[in-house]
Amino acid sequence: MKFYIYTLGCKVNTYESNVMADALKNAGFQESESEYADIYIINTCTVTNTADHKSMKMIRHAIKQNENAIIVVTGCMSQTSEIEIEGVDIILGNKGKSKIVDYIKEYQQTKMKVVADKDLSNPLFEPMKLNNFSRTRAFVKIQDGCNNFCSYCIIPYSRGDVRSKKKEEVLDEIHSLVRNGHHEIVLTGIHTGNYGVDFEHYHFSDLLEDIIQIGGLKRLRISSIEMNELNDSVLKLMEKSDILVDHLHIPLQSGSDTILQSMNRKYLKHDFIRKIEEIRKIRPLISITTDVIVGFPGETEELFYETMETIKKINFSKIHVFPYSRRKGTKADTMDFQISDDVKKRRVKELLVLSKELEQSYFERFVGKELSFIPEVIKNGYMIGHTGNNLLVKKKGDCICDHDEISGKIVKVEYPYVIME
Repeated sequence: MKFYIYTLGCKVNTYESNVMADALKNAGFQESESEYADIYIINTCTVTNTADHKSMKMIRHAIKQNENAIIVVTGCMSQTSEIEIEGVDIILGNKGKSKIVDYIKEYQQTKMKVVADKDLSNPLFEPMKLNNFSRTRAFVKIQDGCNNFCSYCIIPYSRGDVRSKKKEEVLDEIHSLVRNGHHEIVLTGIHTGNYGVDFEHYHFSDLLEDIIQIGGLKRLRISSIEMNELNDSVLKLMEKSDILVDHLHIPLQSGSDTILQSMNRKYLKHDFIRKIEEIRKIRPLISITTDVIVGFPGETEELFYETMETIKKINFSKIHVFPYSRRKGTKADTMDFQISDDVKKRRVKELLVLSKELEQSYFERFVGKELSFIPEVIKNGYMIGHTGNNLLVKKKGDCICDHDEISGKIVKVEYPYVIME
């Protein structure tokens, strides 16, 4: 039997989809190259109302395209919402994805709709290990859940409390990936830097220190981390080890204290700026990227331009811009002074222009410098991949040679690439 997995949402969902694919292939199922399959799995997202609509649209599309297929719905939307669509055969939330084969076999035997337990009131970390031997960067999920309760976010309800993967399991997974040719590991989670808060004497910095001791690992990247989780212990590791790459993604969300407080973020503007200054004392050329939400309820023109000025002052190397999208069940959905779509679209465009200016300016700093990158793909006679500080590199060549690091001089910028000689 053939299966197909459609994934919406974040890198954690992507990781979990890959884990499900591995489990199915190990059980003798084949992965379909097209949407026509005997088993169709939709791994949903619910971060916004729009994400819900996209997830529902894909579920209906899958049922229509595959009338005789086993339809499985899992992920964040099915965790927080009732799925009452004729034709859905198996419903999971964010528990039990690693047991996907068992649920499918149960349905095959009984032909009865399967609705798995979705209780996240006292969750444990669900063991998952990904055998991803493509030899480029490998993602390792180390953490799940979030207790921050930002006013715009449904994720604490769809993912449950913070829980961490046992250090032995994390290290074993990374050892396996490195032995099989991976040079770069990316740590990911719902709230990655909160790893270890459920352990007594083992924290995120301890895990980082253990990982960088693994022989053969050349790069360790953190997919995203909150400003207040970059504590002294983490910064000391960045100072002493160049295995931790010259790139951090630190969500800002707003450059206005008024909006940050309304969002229930756990810092103010000056705290964020001071932390960036500390990081740059250790790593002067580091790439710092961020997320910004525009059009949050109550964001006046004055407050929006305050955010613009904050971004310029921090001098990010790239901004991921998101228009605020209402989500039922969150505090922000009930707030007054909602912003019109037209205003949000205009502000998004302005921020994207600024982001491109900042990104090109950061690129230009490396023209004439020697850097290294790990080739990921070959396209039109060029090897393409990322440097440690997240520059997207093109270099002439037609062999990625086990994805070993390649060094060279950056000779010019051809946005969104830098060209290596």
